[in-house]
Amino acid sequence: MLARFHREEHSRLLATLVRRFGDLDLAEDAASEAMESALRSWPAQGVPRSPLAWLTTTAKRAALDRVRRDATSARRLAELHLLEGSPAASSADHRALEEGELPDDRLAMLMGCCHPAIAPADRIALMLRFVGSLSTSEVAQALLLPVPTLQARITRAKKRIASNSIPLTVPPDPAERERRLPLVLTAISLIFTEGYAATSGDTPIRRELTAEAIRLARLLHQLLPTAAEPQGLLALLLLTDARSPARQEADGTPIPLEEQDRSRWDQALRTEGLALAEEAAGREDAGRLTIQAAIAAVHAEAESFAATDWAQIVSLYSLLLQHGEDPVVRMNRAIAAGRAQSPREGLRRLQELAEEPELARHHPFHAALALLHEEAGQPRAAVTAWDSALDLAENAGERRFLERRRARAHEAAAALESDAGLESGAAPEAGRSSAGPG
Repeated sequence: MLARFHREEHSRLLATLVRRFGDLDLAEDAASEAMESALRSWPAQGVPRSPLAWLTTTAKRAALDRVRRDATSARRLAELHLLEGSPAASSADHRALEEGELPDDRLAMLMGCCHPAIAPADRIALMLRFVGSLSTSEVAQALLLPVPTLQARITRAKKRIASNSIPLTVPPDPAERERRLPLVLTAISLIFTEGYAATSGDTPIRRELTAEAIRLARLLHQLLPTAAEPQGLLALLLLTDARSPARQEADGTPIPLEEQDRSRWDQALRTEGLALAEEAAGREDAGRLTIQAAIAAVHAEAESFAATDWAQIVSLYSLLLQHGEDPVVRMNRAIAAGRAQSPREGLRRLQELAEEPELARHHPFHAALALLHEEAGQPRAAVTAWDSALDLAENAGERRFLERRRARAHEAAAALESDAGLESGAAPEAGRSSAGPG
């Protein structure tokens, strides 16, 4: 119970504590102590009626004890809003605790993480780590960064928050909220991506993360109902999530888009997503996320993989690149070109991106190379690319998929060598590796 709750509600607990304490480090420590206390007491005493309220009360007590033990922090008691008589401890909060319904502060924390004093490169890392409750390695994978680089970013951002007394709250100025919105949208998108294509674990889908991202996207859309990009984000997430029922086998091995049974797609999510995408595309402020939603809509409208309008998808990716250079977008456009024109054309475009540092560490890039090598009749090169993808993939289900595809390519390469040997009149060379240079 606690493990599931930790995944699903830790970010909400942390955001609540940050609002109450005004101190991220103290909130982190208090949240950890509260979770440890629950791990000790819940198995014997039972799970409380409102677990989040119980954890919040326990965390508050732990924070108060910690501050009182520290002479330097003790002088900040009033500032940290820990005492029951503090103005920040409003009667509304007390009623919420008693009723088991606490205000949700995660959107406020998302906005706070986008404070101008926080370096742009550090903002999304902070949001994914503390609002999305992703592990450090998961955030690093989501941002295509080495783990030490990501750790340094988070440490630097936390120091900046502490030294500048940055409030992790929604800014009162509407113009400032508008400036911070794109980063908030990007963070929610990355949270969903980690949930939909998990970097670690046994299954490729972490539904608690996809559900959290969709919930946050719905909230943003409700707050900004006439803005294109929050609506485009929600449409994108719904259309992508609609594929989930057909996206993995019973053992958690992912099923690629071309092999999915589209009758199993969630039709309610598909219908809602298509309507939202169409409406967002007609707004004057449509941007990157609205274009991505349009790409997802083209896939959703197709009755089969073969019937997909790949030429339109290539055009949409080109339009997306007009909003800013992105190696992953260029990779996806190359794959779409391979469908719209020929595998060799897609392969040529992908190989032009081989020196991109972000893609060199991105296992889907190597998997795409492998697939197009196979379709271009180059199974030996496909084996090498599958090997590269396997070296980078950490998710157990994803690795099973890559191992199966590598085995198929290996068999195809061996058969091709055998046929070539027979045609030349020579027997196949014993012990020769199909993965060797050809």
